[in-house]
Amino acid sequence: MIDSDCFASVRPFRPAPVLAIVVPCLDEAETLLHTDRVLSGKIVSLIEKGQVSDGSFVLYVDDGSTDGTWDVIERLAAESVRSRGLKLASNAGHQLALMAGLEAVSVCCDAAISIDADLQDDVEAIDEMTERYRSGFDVVYGVRRHRKEDGVFKRTTAKGFYRLRNALGMRTVNNHADYRLLSAAALKGLCRYRETNLFLRGIVPMLGLRQTQVFYDRKPRVFGRSKYPVGKMLNFAADGITSFSVRPARMILSCGLVFVLISLGILTYVLVRHFTGHTIPGWASIILSIWFCTGVLLLALGIIGEYLGKVYMEVKRRPRWQEERRLNI
Repeated sequence: MIDSDCFASVRPFRPAPVLAIVVPCLDEAETLLHTDRVLSGKIVSLIEKGQVSDGSFVLYVDDGSTDGTWDVIERLAAESVRSRGLKLASNAGHQLALMAGLEAVSVCCDAAISIDADLQDDVEAIDEMTERYRSGFDVVYGVRRHRKEDGVFKRTTAKGFYRLRNALGMRTVNNHADYRLLSAAALKGLCRYRETNLFLRGIVPMLGLRQTQVFYDRKPRVFGRSKYPVGKMLNFAADGITSFSVRPARMILSCGLVFVLISLGILTYVLVRHFTGHTIPGWASIILSIWFCTGVLLLALGIIGEYLGKVYMEVKRRPRWQEERRLNI
């Protein structure tokens, strides 16, 4: 866990930064005009208060959208110097699209904030994020105060996922998604991670540097629909676990040893019953044992296969994404 109370001995007050707000987009044509009004308005407000410099901007990353999202981004970039665009040649996935945007702005900003296009993460928290940055922090996490607006299934599975990650020894921030501020130093450190199977929520805490949290209430989605159905959420959770911990594989080894010991105990019992003249009826128990052990073996092979698959993807060293076009960057 990352301690939220870490204001001791911060660095001297920093000047107003060039702030980049990075927004990954997948089929968000319906909501982008609203998103740009809100984010551009927030930047103007921060400039007026002296919290950020006049060169601050919003970068929209089109992750292979098929609904005209890029057309909207082109329009925004043509109408405002604060709106910029990055188009990926195909769908790379949320994490890689976000990383592409962060890499693109790392050379032209002092700090970057990542936020989803639906703006369910409260943009008013950006004020406090920039204040924490100027106080000397390099990583500022946006953390939800509660999950009351989520359904029972999503709330229960999210809590279970956080507990599992903590049990596996991962440094995590509960109720934090990808709403965060990164300083130039944090961006530089993050860009050194070249893996294909990205899980930024696990990588960012590994950067070290000065880290803190700000809390906010999550808002309902105004336009469109969620791009994270149950299937994608499960895949994302699997990537998060297997990308940062080998404990599941070690748990399989321990489980296998336990089953071997149990099997030896059953063998001893069977032999004793046999030599004392007692037969052992019940072929059903044998069949059930076979099915159970087979299930355990398949589960073990599946987890091992997950790790091997990730090794396979990493060693090929393929480009993680392909840029097609940039606007104003």
